[in-house]
Amino acid sequence: MQRKRYAPGRTGSTARTAVVLALGLGLGAGLTACSAGTPADDIAVDAKAGPAAPVAPPGRYRTLFEPCGAVPQASLKDLLPGAAALPDAERDKAYRGVAAVTYDTDRRVGCTWKADTPDISHRLSLDIERVVSYDAAVSDDDRAQEVYVRKQLAAGIPVPPTAPPTPTGTAAPTGTAAPTGTATGSPSATGRPSATGGTPSSSGSPAIGPTSTGATATGTTTTGPTPSSTGLEPRVLDGLGEVAYIDDVLGTAGANSHQRVVSVVFRTSNVIVTVSYREQTAGSTEAPDSAELQEKARNLARQLAERLEE
Repeated sequence: MQRKRYAPGRTGSTARTAVVLALGLGLGAGLTACSAGTPADDIAVDAKAGPAAPVAPPGRYRTLFEPCGAVPQASLKDLLPGAAALPDAERDKAYRGVAAVTYDTDRRVGCTWKADTPDISHRLSLDIERVVSYDAAVSDDDRAQEVYVRKQLAAGIPVPPTAPPTPTGTAAPTGTAAPTGTATGSPSATGRPSATGGTPSSSGSPAIGPTSTGATATGTTTTGPTPSSTGLEPRVLDGLGEVAYIDDVLGTAGANSHQRVVSVVFRTSNVIVTVSYREQTAGSTEAPDSAELQEKARNLARQLAERLEE
C-alpha cells in the first residue's frame, strides 16, 4: 500500500486557526462583560438622585351623590310653599327638580327647583363640586380650600387670618382661629345692600344659630355682632362642614317687587356645596324676611353635610 505523503504545516495551520478562534471568543466575552456592566453603572447613577418626592394624598370623595334626590320632599314643601297650590302634575314636576347639565357627574352636579304663584316665587338651586388637584405636591383638600376661599372673597366676606401656633406653656389667645390653609387679607367693601335691606331697628333681629368670629376690614378680629349689626349679615359660619359662610343679597326685581338671595357655601374635604335660596315678591313693598330665608337655607345645608358623612 502506498503511504500518504506527509504535508508539513497542515497541523500547525490548524493550531493557529484554533488559537485565533479562541482569542476571538475571548475578546467577544470581554465585550459582552463590558456591555453587561453598563446597567449597573446606570443604577448607581440613578441612586445618587435621591428618593422620589412624596405625593400629596387624594381627597376623601371620589364620586358625588345624585342631587335632585338629595333633598327630602318634606324639605321641598317647606322651601317651596307655593307648590302646594299648583295642580298635581305641576306640583310633582316642581318637586322633581331639573338636573344641571354637566360633562362629568363625578366632578360636578346640580339641581334646581322652583314654584311660582302670582304674588310670590321661590327658587332653590344646589351645586356640588368635587375638586381634584393635578399637582402631585398639592392635595385635593388644599386645592378645594383655594377654590372655597376665592368664593368667599368674591362674596365680600373677609377670611379670618390663620393664628400662629401657641408656644408651650402659653395661654391661647382669645378668639377663634381660622381653618388651616385659608388665605389672609381683607377685601374692600362690595357696596351691596345690607342683609336686612335697610337700617336695622334698635332692638335688632335675633341671630340665627351661634355667632361666628370674623375679621374687620382692618384685619382686627371681632367677636359677636357689633352694635349696628343684626347678626344676619354675610358672615363665616361655625359647625357646618370644615369651613362655611353665608351670603345674603337683597335687590329689586321691578317697580313694586323685591327679591332676596341667600347662599350657604361649605366645604368638606375636597367637596364644595353651594345652597342658593331665592324668594321674590310681587306687588308688595315688604322685602322677603332675611331671618326666615337664612334659617331654611342653613337647615338644608346641614342635611347635605350629614349626607356627605354617610
